Amino acid sequence: MKRTIIATLASCAMATPALSVEDINKDYIKSLAAPGKTVLVVEYYDGSGKVVDRKGYASEAGYKAASPTDFRVDEKTTLHLFGLEPCQGEMVNRKDDFAGTCAAYAQDQLQIMLKGPKVIFCRAFVSEQSAPKQNATCYGYYNYPGSLDTVDMFEEQLLSLGALRLAKNPDGSFVRPDLAKAEEIGKAGSYGMWADPRAKSQ
Repeated sequence: MKRTIIATLASCAMATPALSVEDINKDYIKSLAAPGKTVLVVEYYDGSGKVVDRKGYASEAGYKAASPTDFRVDEKTTLHLFGLEPCQGEMVNRKDDFAGTCAAYAQDQLQIMLKGPKVIFCRAFVSEQSAPKQNATCYGYYNYPGSLDTVDMFEEQLLSLGALRLAKNPDGSFVRPDLAKAEEIGKAGSYGMWADPRAKSQ
């Protein structure tokens, strides 16, 4: 599965609509890297798109997926990739040699993404700052000398791989319409969940 996710990594500088006042600064994200550690930075924005606070963390062990859409920062804080969800029930993907629950597949793929980055850079609204589970959009800086040096959005990659799909509002519209193209990549390629007709029919 690790080869699958590395092979499909592509650069993306797109944030959620509310946080896209300016594109992310990839050079800044890369500059946060520290030898032997995974650096995590969360920037908090106000309604006008201005950064009003910033929190930084560093871990030698890296960060762990707590669910298909959540990963733990520390004992008190979890970051949630909002607007995405796994398919329901069981799924089979022979290409990835996987048979099990949709949730397990998605969590495995998120954990793979969390293993590789030198830097994890997340954006959230300031209203999330004190919440134990904070809605965020996150990017990873991946550097494999001689083969890969890129900054990629977690949500876009997980959708493109078919690990997650877009959640919908009660009226049927997407919670994250900015990521619709990423989901279409997953569907068109029959990646992840989309290799199973049961997921397509949901």
